[in-house]
Amino acid sequence: MTHDKSQRWQFWVDRGGTFTDVIGRRPEPDGSFTLLTHKLLSDNPEHYADAAVAGIRHLLGLKPGEPVTPQQLACVKMGTTEATNALLERKGGPTLLVTTRGFRDALRIAYQNRPRIFDRHIQLPELLYSAVVEAHERVGAHGKLLQPLDESLLQSALVQQYRQGLRSVAIVFLHGYRYTAHEQAAKRLAQAVGYTQISTSHETSPLMKLVSRGDTTVVDAYLSPILRRYVAQVAAEMPGVPLFFMQSSGGLAGAGQFAGKDAILSGPAGGIVGMARTAQLALTEAGQAGAPDHGVRVIGFDMGGTSTDVSHFAGEFEREFETQVAGVRMRAPMMSIHTVASGGGSILAFDGARFRVGPQSAGANPGPASYRRGGPLTVTDANVMLGKLVPAYFPKVFGPQANKALSFEAAEAGFATLVEQTGQPAEQVAEGFIRIAVQQMANAIKKVSVARGYDVTGSTLQCCGGAGGQHACLGADALGMKRS
Repeated sequence: MTHDKSQRWQFWVDRGGTFTDVIGRRPEPDGSFTLLTHKLLSDNPEHYADAAVAGIRHLLGLKPGEPVTPQQLACVKMGTTEATNALLERKGGPTLLVTTRGFRDALRIAYQNRPRIFDRHIQLPELLYSAVVEAHERVGAHGKLLQPLDESLLQSALVQQYRQGLRSVAIVFLHGYRYTAHEQAAKRLAQAVGYTQISTSHETSPLMKLVSRGDTTVVDAYLSPILRRYVAQVAAEMPGVPLFFMQSSGGLAGAGQFAGKDAILSGPAGGIVGMARTAQLALTEAGQAGAPDHGVRVIGFDMGGTSTDVSHFAGEFEREFETQVAGVRMRAPMMSIHTVASGGGSILAFDGARFRVGPQSAGANPGPASYRRGGPLTVTDANVMLGKLVPAYFPKVFGPQANKALSFEAAEAGFATLVEQTGQPAEQVAEGFIRIAVQQMANAIKKVSVARGYDVTGSTLQCCGGAGGQHACLGADALGMKRS
């Protein structure tokens, strides 16, 4: 029996590092539809295994564990920051790099770019791979076999690293994008040993240039296990329901085709599309009201619980093919977005000399101190302390039973320790942390605007994300922007 798509629910889900937002389109008997929303913590293991599925069940009126079927749902479309946050916080799967002998340090050396040539102490980004195996093989640039692959030696090395606990492997051989036989053989060996995630460069990024091809392959191997577990978890709760994920490029992919290298900016890409469309609608309405039409010029400011994503839009989407996210180079089509590890859940720290905001995040579990789960002080707690977040107006989804409001007392107790250490009033300490966070966001906005020749003072700062409204005006003031 077939079911008309218009007579079934449709869902759109934004799964962030701290909160998950669910929008449901409910069909009505008269052929119209109603939009419903639900918000819940992304990680609350005492009450549900997955926030997206729990939110869908809530809007459908189903009990926990009750099946979600294709007869009820036409489709689910989701954007997730799983990959973004795993990359920012370096929480991907431990990864092994297998490359041609003599090139074990090629990805570390990279292009020897020096973007900050006057820095006296250069801090290189942390490598994503945990170990390197050099394969005895070599194929020339024109396909000539210079050294056959020593399969027995490679298999022995793969077994040794497998025993060390590594389960993801990135295979990147010189000229492997074009002459794939050795990478295919290495993949077969890795499968035989038992590696669960195997990314080869000729499949992940089949283009010349060893460094960018290798970096992209490593990213894919590092993030795909995290994504695969999550996709399998969601699909198991909704068997047979069409499931689509937003890619970094702004397009959708089926659950089976959703890969690590295409998921870095999954959540933020959806934010850009929404930001652009709402800006165009607002401009159209303003034009109809007689306001002058100067074109759409907006800076997107998407601040969530773990990170802040900024973008520029002036009538068309800006995309990049080779980019850098969280210090990691990669080559894949994606929206032009700059991400910083500064969000509502970014942890506040005082090292005895200066305040620090992030890059570590409290996430949803335990979350900020005010979430009543014993978490650390965060940017959210600073806003609670300053009265910018009023607990009475927040959803009551906190505490062990997920039925309490934000706790001002917990935030106050956390700042009491910093008051003793700094000798400053709690409100002044909280304000200092907020200023640091805002400056980090302002610097990110400059990278997508001023650094590329755009004058931000004539643009509108359009905010989204759970924490965007708390900081947008401060960010606009820091940049001299008149509208937000």
